[in-house]
Amino acid sequence: MARRRDADVAIRCTDLSLSRAGRSGHPQRVVDGVSFTLAHGSALAVMGPTGSGKSSLAAILAAADDDGLSVIGGDALVEGISVRHPGRRRRELVYMTGHLSQTAGANLPARMTVSEVIGEPITSRDRRVSARALSVRVATLLDELMLPLGSAAKYPYELSAGMRQRVALARALMLQPRLLVGDEPFAKMDIEVRKAALEAILRRQREYGMSALIVTNQPEVVREFDADVLILRGGHAIAYGHGTNDLLWTPGAEADRRLVAT
Repeated sequence: MARRRDADVAIRCTDLSLSRAGRSGHPQRVVDGVSFTLAHGSALAVMGPTGSGKSSLAAILAAADDDGLSVIGGDALVEGISVRHPGRRRRELVYMTGHLSQTAGANLPARMTVSEVIGEPITSRDRRVSARALSVRVATLLDELMLPLGSAAKYPYELSAGMRQRVALARALMLQPRLLVGDEPFAKMDIEVRKAALEAILRRQREYGMSALIVTNQPEVVREFDADVLILRGGHAIAYGHGTNDLLWTPGAEADRRLVAT
């Protein structure tokens, strides 16, 4: 059953511009005037070449900890909360958003077991949580993502890259988020476990209206999610529409059609 929402859409992004602190200390504009909407229960695929601003856009919408990234123009409302001026509602925004960064699988906490990693979104908020109930939730996610139950007691370095990626996805889904922001969520996964990971996301969209913003350059991912598409180049939106065959391109962007070639 879909949850009741106060906001009319999952994300309303209006003329959003972002900057990132460069190595020289001077800020560099990485996203410039991007606008789009993402409906509840729907998916948006953000595509584009390396350096186009995809990951920066995903990070700011997920309220990720990134001191070098800041909003310098426009705004985006995620479930009705401003990413530019979230104020006290930032904790609420983090709680409602599951974030799977581009390096999430590779950067799992080395000193925590898999069970502790997956459960951390809960234990960091409530130290009095029932250990038994938490272990059941962790086991359910492990099973859903085709991870051996015995992996709960292991440390991330003992797992393969594909297994670590699924652990990171399980952690992102732990709080039943209203919005999943996934940067190449299926990286390092083989065909069978990739199907399980995809179905885990699609099931949450069907059952309680979770929305998904997926950073990818794979047209098959767009088809699997029946997603809208936003294509960035140099921080600018150069195409927007539904699927890869129904895009409205900006003038002069014809050469970039190869980005969505099947």
